[in-house]
Amino acid sequence: MNTLHCGRFTLSLERPLVMGIVNVTPDSFSDGGRHALPDQALDHALKLVRDGADILDIGGESTRPDAAPVTVQQEMDRVLPLLERLRDIGVPLSLDTRHTVVMQAGLAIGVDLINDVAALEDDGAVALLAGSDAAVCLMHKQGEPQNMQHDPSYQRDVVDEVQAYLTERVAVCIAAGIGRERLLVDPGFGFGKTVDHNYALLAHLDRFATIAPVLAGLSRKTMLGAVTGIAEPAARVSASVAGALIAAGRGAAILRVHDVRETCEALAVWRATRAAG
Repeated sequence: MNTLHCGRFTLSLERPLVMGIVNVTPDSFSDGGRHALPDQALDHALKLVRDGADILDIGGESTRPDAAPVTVQQEMDRVLPLLERLRDIGVPLSLDTRHTVVMQAGLAIGVDLINDVAALEDDGAVALLAGSDAAVCLMHKQGEPQNMQHDPSYQRDVVDEVQAYLTERVAVCIAAGIGRERLLVDPGFGFGKTVDHNYALLAHLDRFATIAPVLAGLSRKTMLGAVTGIAEPAARVSASVAGALIAAGRGAAILRVHDVRETCEALAVWRATRAAG
């Protein structure tokens, strides 16, 4: 599949697209609090577009390990004003949420993509998206943010289990009337996985591309610090770019990143080399 129907946009997937992260939260694992105020978040979003972001992903609930839950109203108060201000920015807007009521409010504003760590398992989410024209990213996670990294384990091969889950969620969506051309899958790096689990998923990322186009989100994550020894997430830029290129080489259609400019520059070199070969 070479295109993604994404709300107001039809996106070519002939090259990997870069999704810039805008966390409107006080407690996200890498940049919590830096863009929590409306003007800060807007300035950051505009910078990411200038740096080359093809899509903006706006989230108002931290889903990092051990994150405290927030109310739906808190989440909406954080994201909806920013979505209103970004509606005509010229790139697709993705709303990072797992709550149906937040999805509904975002879609009413004109959100083009719902990026859901819970793969539309919230009550009413599948039916809501079936009645829209937004794209959907279905992510695998094990457990909840409050406990998902306490002791992640799988009965058999992690790649097999994650692939089976995402295959089933795609089938549910298609049966409900969400067209395959609107679907993405994400293996969920760091969401109920050990470091070894994460690298197994990255090594076999091409298997997930047989289900639907893949969104890969490993930017600044603990799996990178585990092999580089870099404890501070914001200092994992080089490792994040390396991970993004590996994901692209294994078929990822969209790369969800904090460091947009650096990722775009690396992808330009990667694409030029592939074209020359």
